[in-house]
Amino acid sequence: MAKYIFVTGGVTSSLGKGIIAASLAKLLQSRGLKVTIQKFDPYINVDPGTLNPYEHGECYVTDDGAETDLDLGHYERFLNTPTSQANNVTTGRIYQTVINKEREGDYLGKTVQVVPHITDEIKRRIKLLGEGNKYDIVITEIGGTVGDIESLPFIEAVRQLQWELDEEDFLVVHLTLIPYLKAAKELKTKPTQHSVRMLSQEGVSPDIIVCRTEHPLTEDIKRKIAQFCNVKPNAVVEAIDAGTIYEVPLQMLQEGLDLIVLKKLQINGYAAPELSKWNTFLDKLNKPKSKVQIGLIGKYVELQDAYKSILEAFIHAGAMNQCKVQIVNVHSEFITNENVASKLSNLDGLLVAPGFGSRGVEGKICAVQYARENHMPFFGICLGMQMAVIEYARNVLGLKDAHSTEMDPQTPYPVIALMEEQKKVKKKGGTMRLGAYDCHVQPGTLAHRIYNVTTISERHRHRWEFNNEFLQQYEQAGMIPSGKNPANALVEIVEIKDHPFFIGVQYHPELKSTVENPHPLFVQLVAAAKEYADKKAGNAQPKEKETA
Repeated sequence: MAKYIFVTGGVTSSLGKGIIAASLAKLLQSRGLKVTIQKFDPYINVDPGTLNPYEHGECYVTDDGAETDLDLGHYERFLNTPTSQANNVTTGRIYQTVINKEREGDYLGKTVQVVPHITDEIKRRIKLLGEGNKYDIVITEIGGTVGDIESLPFIEAVRQLQWELDEEDFLVVHLTLIPYLKAAKELKTKPTQHSVRMLSQEGVSPDIIVCRTEHPLTEDIKRKIAQFCNVKPNAVVEAIDAGTIYEVPLQMLQEGLDLIVLKKLQINGYAAPELSKWNTFLDKLNKPKSKVQIGLIGKYVELQDAYKSILEAFIHAGAMNQCKVQIVNVHSEFITNENVASKLSNLDGLLVAPGFGSRGVEGKICAVQYARENHMPFFGICLGMQMAVIEYARNVLGLKDAHSTEMDPQTPYPVIALMEEQKKVKKKGGTMRLGAYDCHVQPGTLAHRIYNVTTISERHRHRWEFNNEFLQQYEQAGMIPSGKNPANALVEIVEIKDHPFFIGVQYHPELKSTVENPHPLFVQLVAAAKEYADKKAGNAQPKEKETA
């Protein structure tokens, strides 16, 4: 039977429950235990798929096609194991399930209530991953902050499980903030005390309190928190601000978080932590030998969480190349033919990011043209690949009004068109081409050199595709369809013959990049950017005067 750990948060949002959950899971995994993490979100949306990136950051997609919270990306990047539909549940999905059951008569005419029907469905979802002896430990992150009205049913479900499960099969980790008041020059524990009291009033008592802080906690402060919050002093864990999220597992190891958990859950016979790959990654990350500047051309650059997986993939690829990747955000809405050179000329490579809608697409097309004509390393993802296709049609094929039917339904040259199976779709949520699909990679191409295999599987999230009616024109003009879906001939990868590094992909490779397995497309983009930067630096050096 699996054991269950719950991670709750107090005082304020954005403390990093997902990172703490992922770090604890990594430490337990490193000791030989089978661990998974799930996220319960208290909003009424059925999933984040219809949410604007400004609202909720990126939408993370799993292999089985679930549109999920971005924290699942952290889980996968830390554990190097895929998540699924079962790893992310929202209030909307819970209520939808219960209402559907009521409509079908499953409750036999009873009055359907939050307790027990909603809480029973929450508990069923929590325990779903623990069935079948697949995992030793299931960690559940409860979204939101203790005290939020929308979180109450989830906290109540946790309270009931605390009563139903054996004491050694249940544990609560509560993450709080210890603020520092500059005027008083003191760390203040009162917010944490109030947060724990609020949680206790709902019937849930934390076993471990993890304290986010900008300054080290003294033993006196830890004892004070332990005394007022009814935990052992060694169960008060310091989580001081780190230089990178990837240092947090080592911080938690130093604090003994995993050992406290193992003792409370009465798990014996565990191995010493095996973190050699993790330490090697951190060593490379912290000791780069070179530096490149890569432009992220996007329309949501004001909110970094909108491109979270892309930014993390660059960290992984940078470490692999022992190169510090400095991301330069360039808002595509403000790129024009007149200013594109001034905005991009100092960069060593470009990534044109995914997105939806017409805003900022002309700026993306300008950026693609600049990279193509100046032989700058270019990588386009999803919409970024589609913009590369449009730019090539306009400026190489001579189809001046070429566009995507997403932005211009009346374009005479719809080089990007709505997928046939999408034409009858009316509902927006969960109806895109989602999840992992196979792709056949053409031998002898840049894509083949990058992947070094002929069959790959990547995750998708789109409705529009390359229009194969124009395929012959592109091939004759030098754009190669180097990757296709074997089932329907959908073009998945495009590249250009006479360019050092120019590639666009319809899928989202950033979703599969992890610490232990950096994605090869990002690794090779960084390598190409290094080569481009070295070439620029060499050209910039003054020539020595010839001597007689």
